[in-house]
Amino acid sequence: MSVKIPAGLTDLLQSFTVEVLRKQPDDLVGFAVQYFRQLQASPPDGSGAGRAPRTVNFADEPMQTDSEDEEDDEEFEAPVKIRLTRRPSVCAEPFNPDEEEEDTESWVIHPKTDEQRRRLQDACKDILLFKNLDQEQMFQLLDAMFERFVEVGEHVIDQGDDGDNFYVIERGKYDIFVNIDGIQKCVGAYDDHGSFGELALMYNTPRAATIIATSSGALWVMDRATFRRIIVKNNAKKRRLYEEFVQSLPLLKSLELGERMKVVDVFGTKMYNDGERIIAQGDKADSFYIVESGEVRITMKHKAKPEADGVEIARCSRGQYFGELALVANQPRAASAFAAGSVKCLVMDVQAFERLLGPCMDIMKRNIANYEEQLVSLFGTNMGLADRSV
Repeated sequence: MSVKIPAGLTDLLQSFTVEVLRKQPDDLVGFAVQYFRQLQASPPDGSGAGRAPRTVNFADEPMQTDSEDEEDDEEFEAPVKIRLTRRPSVCAEPFNPDEEEEDTESWVIHPKTDEQRRRLQDACKDILLFKNLDQEQMFQLLDAMFERFVEVGEHVIDQGDDGDNFYVIERGKYDIFVNIDGIQKCVGAYDDHGSFGELALMYNTPRAATIIATSSGALWVMDRATFRRIIVKNNAKKRRLYEEFVQSLPLLKSLELGERMKVVDVFGTKMYNDGERIIAQGDKADSFYIVESGEVRITMKHKAKPEADGVEIARCSRGQYFGELALVANQPRAASAFAAGSVKCLVMDVQAFERLLGPCMDIMKRNIANYEEQLVSLFGTNMGLADRSV
């Protein structure tokens, strides 16, 4: 598509640029408002434009200006300084993941030894963002990642910075800090596994948190271009597939549309066979589950009779969720979940759960009372659910 540049636009912008360079205003936006208002109010010259514009020469010859008349001697008073909005990210280039154009660019490849590739595969095997990739995409992803070593106290990413890379943790401990009301608060931590940095790359937004290494460690790093070519495009397909399903979930009704789509982006999918255990009572809570298809049995063993078979206390079917209460209360699992037939679940890890489902916490906490009623009717006690969670 051809674009026609309006007559006079080049001269207009050049003259404004010259004034900015001469005056060096602190408040560029306010300066622009006053400049163009003054230009509009000035009497027109013979060409029908406002005041004769200055011109700037981008070749080697010196800049040409108009004569220094009385108007030029007047001081241009900049308005009172106001807070400017954040500049657009330099990395926010146009990108439409829904386009199906042929990908002709060459792929980034960082050579690795067999031992490095084995370690990288081990680090990536539980990353939910990678669960829906096909074999070719996974090979391209592994080829593009490179190793980075970090030391104690090193800032891996800083809140407010542009997103440049995605990180997978091979080893090491890392604290997550968020600036809340001007105070840096630690809101979580990674311990020898996990990933971070994806949201800034997916949505072209500044980093939402600061990640600081609290031990020496090793990370595997993927550049943003590869991340967007593989992960973002794959997530666009997943959005189209799950958008209607996620919007129908009562749990997520309190989220805005954009927030629900972010939830879709971080969900992985897992398949379970009949009788397969999904979560186990007493285990550490690391994920949250929504049933996409099939049925899940929730069972609990009485703590006074741990050797006995668990009693079924609930069933979850399409659109229902489980595993949330242990994450809300930060406690071990108080019940087990088993597939009743073939089951497909959407799975979200604990870090994404804490980041994205904060507005849903009240709904989840109210469910504790419902679970307590079921337990009292089955066991004559709430099994300490007020202190522990599913």
